[in-house]
Amino acid sequence: MRICFIGDSFVNGTGDDACLGWVGRVCAAARATGHDLTVYNLGVRRDTSADVAARWRREAEARLPDGQDGRLVFSFGANDCTPDGAEGVRVAAPDALANAEAVLSAARAWRPTLMIGPLPVGGPPTDARIAALARDLGALCARLDVPYMDAFAAMASCGAWRREAAQGDGAHPNAGGYSALAGLIGGWAAWRAWLGPGSGVQA
Repeated sequence: MRICFIGDSFVNGTGDDACLGWVGRVCAAARATGHDLTVYNLGVRRDTSADVAARWRREAEARLPDGQDGRLVFSFGANDCTPDGAEGVRVAAPDALANAEAVLSAARAWRPTLMIGPLPVGGPPTDARIAALARDLGALCARLDVPYMDAFAAMASCGAWRREAAQGDGAHPNAGGYSALAGLIGGWAAWRAWLGPGSGVQA
């Protein structure tokens, strides 16, 4: 199984001294139980929904050739909600939702697709916008029949996430925060259904 993880700096794992982030950890855990995964981390710092919409297909097609079991995991939206001078935010909520609908509709028609909601960045006004977008993305994914995990509240209340972000750049956690998110995703029914039973072979 080849999986492209596409999104922003949280997908990239920015801030993690181990350079694993949640993507590396959740996939390492899957491999440790015998799942044969090839992982492509396509997280880009500062990417908004518009940036993801512009690049995801060509990047995924280069890594998921016909005849391969290729899959897609998206996570974006936090950067849409960050302040941007006179414009207010980088991408207005209606536009962010339209971008997400375009991405997820095309993705789901092409490959099995999951969506992880946007994550907190630590600033109360911005986080309020992210939380609202996360809820709206959940409704959108339900309509599109794309499995969706809203991880915002869990990470906003996660001590390691908040503490490490505050000790770092203010937005991104280190290993503890990403480990907590990886554990959450690793236990998600939609992710576990993708993997199916493991072989029992330990890495």
